[in-house]
Amino acid sequence: MKAEDQFHVGIVVDDLDAAVAQLADLFGYEWCDEMVAPTPVALATGDAVVEFRFRYSRSTPRLEIIQSMPGTLWTPVAGSGIHHLGYWSDDVGRDSAALDAQGIPREAAGTRPDGALSWVYHRAPSGPRIELVTTDLRMLLEQYFATGKIPDKPPG
Repeated sequence: MKAEDQFHVGIVVDDLDAAVAQLADLFGYEWCDEMVAPTPVALATGDAVVEFRFRYSRSTPRLEIIQSMPGTLWTPVAGSGIHHLGYWSDDVGRDSAALDAQGIPREAAGTRPDGALSWVYHRAPSGPRIELVTTDLRMLLEQYFATGKIPDKPPG
């Protein structure tokens, strides 16, 4: 894992539409199309399907704005709303194990139908979550960032 692999900041908000409009007005952010994705997620409490609703900025530094989901770990963080820092990973399983070994436990994971990890969240006692995202999704996500349109094969 390297600092230069950081590619986005995830922010959870109570009103997705208002947040992206405000960031566009304040800072000129341009936004990709909204994604709505029911996603199987492995949580500490068990497996679940989470209905994500989010948008990435086309502008950089890249932001991911996520609609909050009460009763889940996707709720706004008091003060800033910064939820996680997202990093590309060539081997999500290996990098996730390295974070576990450093005392930064896994909080949630998204898997593909074949069981491979596509992303994981880890949470240290201090600081924001760390999200590791497989580089297998990089080409699709960069297409999404460049065009603002959902790719033919959505990430996840």
